[in-house]
Amino acid sequence: MSFTIDSARNIFPSTQAADAVPATVTRFNQLSAEDQLALIWFAYLEMGKTLPIAATGAANMIFAEQTLQEIRKMNFDQQTKVMCDLANRADTPIARTYTTWSPNVKLGFWYELGVWMSQGIVAPIPEGYKLSANGSAVLQTIQGLESGQQITVLRNCVVGMGYDVSKLGEYTPVAEPIVPPTAASLRTKVAIEGVTNATILSYMDNLNANDFDELIKLFTPDGALQPPFQRPIVGKEAVLRFFREDCQNLKLIPERGVSEPTADGYNQIKVTGQVQTPWFGASVGMNISWRFLLTPDNKIFFVAIDLLASPKELLNLVRRS
Repeated sequence: MSFTIDSARNIFPSTQAADAVPATVTRFNQLSAEDQLALIWFAYLEMGKTLPIAATGAANMIFAEQTLQEIRKMNFDQQTKVMCDLANRADTPIARTYTTWSPNVKLGFWYELGVWMSQGIVAPIPEGYKLSANGSAVLQTIQGLESGQQITVLRNCVVGMGYDVSKLGEYTPVAEPIVPPTAASLRTKVAIEGVTNATILSYMDNLNANDFDELIKLFTPDGALQPPFQRPIVGKEAVLRFFREDCQNLKLIPERGVSEPTADGYNQIKVTGQVQTPWFGASVGMNISWRFLLTPDNKIFFVAIDLLASPKELLNLVRRS
């Protein structure tokens, strides 16, 4: 048997991912622009009570500053239209600019708008505004999710706004500067119960240190990474770009794992644990599974990152008979 990316995606098939996340995002995208904005605002207020959101410096907001200042100078009607245009994925200059930003810059942009809304600088949701029945149902669903799933839903909702990237043509992605790798003397190595494989340990350690150049060396030339609820990213160049744009300053806390030999000398390894993001720090840990398929020479051919359905999935590492 020779593995393909599609067949590799089926390793550890019993893994239970948090399917409520993409389902909720789909329902969110079906709401009116007004309901989407109101829901983001209500969620921002609710989450702000219990989850300390990091300062926007985490996304180096210099890249969104010009757009933010442009919006700040508008009257409330104009500001509302800009936000609705983003939700409607309209073809406007601001929506096109927004589309070019990395997820962290987009998150910082909405965080800043939320702060300005609370200060009366940006048009607030009209007093007495009531969500539609569908909007209320989506908000109730979000409120019922675990905190790690909540922030994933809200992240995916705002990241998907803006002009359709497939229609944008050639463009230059805008992302915060690459953080230098943590000095070797300051790095803390992970330990994973049940896993001693050097490639897996190096993957975790290099990602925690923002050492993406060393991290990508662990992959085969045609290797792939599948982020939560996305199609696989294939090839070292594309995977490296994903690490640099989406994975800076993450803290991976792998806890335990299981290793199984498979066909043609390959080895599949599943690790479960948590990931903390720079936006919420230690206050929120997302329950994560990493499903690795390693080649006979111990290179990563495929890794899938799954947001788990529940904390009990962290312990779902039963070896197959």
